[in-house]
Amino acid sequence: MNSNSDKALMLKVKKGELDKLGLLFERYHRGLYRYFYRMCRDKNTSEDLVQSVFERLLKYRQSYTGDGKFSTWLFSIARNQFNDHHRRSERIGNPVQFDDDRFEMPEGTTGPVHQAKEKKEILEEALYALPEDYREVIILSRYEGLRYNEIAEILESTEGAIKVKMFRAMKELKDIALSFEKEYNYE
Repeated sequence: MNSNSDKALMLKVKKGELDKLGLLFERYHRGLYRYFYRMCRDKNTSEDLVQSVFERLLKYRQSYTGDGKFSTWLFSIARNQFNDHHRRSERIGNPVQFDDDRFEMPEGTTGPVHQAKEKKEILEEALYALPEDYREVIILSRYEGLRYNEIAEILESTEGAIKVKMFRAMKELKDIALSFEKEYNYE
């Protein structure tokens, strides 16, 4: 095993070489931030959740076995952290809020770059209009680059079930995006 692989570094952290956690943080904090931000759309919450994931990783380092991919284990912790945060927020009467404001384009703007930006914004808005479980599968697959078998492990499901969920999520995403295009006359 490569001494700088994620598994090797985490096994060193498990043995007490806590300075190796910094290398793992450098490798994964951006991906975790993107995951959290796409789930909740709040910069401060996303930053806090990234820190919480690494605190949990440190606290529960003895439970790491080295089986499977490190990123799968890490995103399982991240998903649990997000769910805990979401439940806590609802319990204290401060549910996670999603920005429902629609984007506005300046009138008279055209051109391929502007059209591409419009399409991207429509897709982002459509992503946030999806149910959370569909949004999560798309984020893990398309944005974080995880394979279906890894997502299945994180979500404690089967690869077949994840494929079905992804198919349904992508269909619904397409339908929502098309309705937004019609609503804003961006066809």
